[in-house]
Amino acid sequence: MQPLEYRVPLAGSERAPVPGFRAVGPAGTSEIVDVTVVLRPRPGDEGPESLDEMANLPPGERHYLSREQYAAAHSADATDIDKLSQFAARYGLKVTGVNAPAHIVYLRGTVAAVSKAFGVALLIYRGTGKHSGQSYRGRTGPVYIPVELDGIVKAVMGLDNRPQARPFLRHQRHFGGTWTPAGAVSYTPGDVARHYNFPSGASGAGQCIGIIGLQDGCFPADLEVYFERLGVPVPRITTVRVRNAQNSRALAPAAPHGELVAAIQVAGAVAPGAHIVLYIAPPTAAGFFRAVVRAVHDRVNQPSVISISWGAAEAAWTPQSMHAFDHLFRAACAMGITVCCATGDRGSSDGIPGRLAHATFPASSPHVLACGGTILSLSGDETAWNDGPGGGAGGGGVSDFFPRPSWQRSAQVPPSANPGRHIGRGLPDVAANAGPMTGYKLLVSGLDTVVGGTSVVSPLWSGLIALLNQRLSISMGFFNPLLYERLVGVPGALRDITSGDNDLTGLVGAYRAGPGWDACTGWGTPDGTLIAGAFD
Repeated sequence: MQPLEYRVPLAGSERAPVPGFRAVGPAGTSEIVDVTVVLRPRPGDEGPESLDEMANLPPGERHYLSREQYAAAHSADATDIDKLSQFAARYGLKVTGVNAPAHIVYLRGTVAAVSKAFGVALLIYRGTGKHSGQSYRGRTGPVYIPVELDGIVKAVMGLDNRPQARPFLRHQRHFGGTWTPAGAVSYTPGDVARHYNFPSGASGAGQCIGIIGLQDGCFPADLEVYFERLGVPVPRITTVRVRNAQNSRALAPAAPHGELVAAIQVAGAVAPGAHIVLYIAPPTAAGFFRAVVRAVHDRVNQPSVISISWGAAEAAWTPQSMHAFDHLFRAACAMGITVCCATGDRGSSDGIPGRLAHATFPASSPHVLACGGTILSLSGDETAWNDGPGGGAGGGGVSDFFPRPSWQRSAQVPPSANPGRHIGRGLPDVAANAGPMTGYKLLVSGLDTVVGGTSVVSPLWSGLIALLNQRLSISMGFFNPLLYERLVGVPGALRDITSGDNDLTGLVGAYRAGPGWDACTGWGTPDGTLIAGAFD
């Protein structure tokens, strides 16, 4: 075994225990652990060189790489893969797979072996109080790697199996024992699409929408009944299971699996001709990452749009993980894939105790379309979604991790509300109806229910992108520069939301909606037909 003094900590890999959990003892030494190791880009290749140039071009003039072309141009260096494989062999770890286009080597070994290989102590943590009955395998401090891998290894995920992400779905609250409280109203996804003037004459045919589901599932019977009610065909649905993730079918409509049902029913209702592919994985950092890898580099199904309705505050992620995801989203942009991400349902604090604002990741990545929430009234007026502490609010704010991208400089994104007034990537970019009190009529586990949350905004916008791709016979791809540099100048294409806020905790200097871009609703809600016309 290589002496500890020849090791270095992996930058950005530090972990702390989850609040409310305490260590109760070491993990079983014979337990099998799957590890995802992310390698650097090929030396001299920091990624798709033409991406920044391409961002300034209209979709019809962009040259996207096929997945095969991307693999040929940007796969990991074979020498780096060999060095990592030799390291694994020294410690008795098995290489179970290599995804060179994604710069990933998959390893497997016992707790004892991976602990020695990466210089960590793996412990069992059990929850206390409201977390009672929950547990995870975790570590504290950094991961250590041999000095010869310093600069080659960029991230190590899978040692820690704490739940990393949560869904952003909200069910209409009970008032007096009913699902239809006074003042509430609900819509089918088609109602919402018509309100936002989605382009007619397109069904999403020829497009593939990838939906990321973390330890989730659905009843096929729900989908058949639901789409029959809507009078639209059941979309073609394919399931890809990552790391043997199971189809979890709890019986209550508020169970986590309602998240995936909602995404399918919303995307399928507005783009019924699209092929929907579900990438299902555990809700750990490694599981989440592997699901997105499968979607982005899927040469069989080839999604042109990916919808992600899961996430967590940036403070809950390691920097190594956020960098690895962002590189993956950058690759998606180069291949003409639009990635839509929900911004969360716990307002500008993202549920983190205290008086600081927290942006939600992966929505804070500058290479995804961050989708926030509004409340849509019967009159058609909209405000930023905020139902108070018990009901949730749309996420948004300013990233503490990602700098402000070039295409956002003219948007007048304010400094962060936090001390230091950091200048960073602002989110959301766009919004749509998300308030559960003005929510979407769906069918979950055989029960009619009404849901909201930015979880439904991401598949709604994904469906719109699929319609645009079909109608225009192009791929919208990296949508953000188009949004900020072209669409904001088209009268009516984006409906500005100017009232409301997303503050649930009384934050100092928190964010309010207002004219132009704001950190509650971005540029606002879409007029799909006018957006399509801007690219005709």
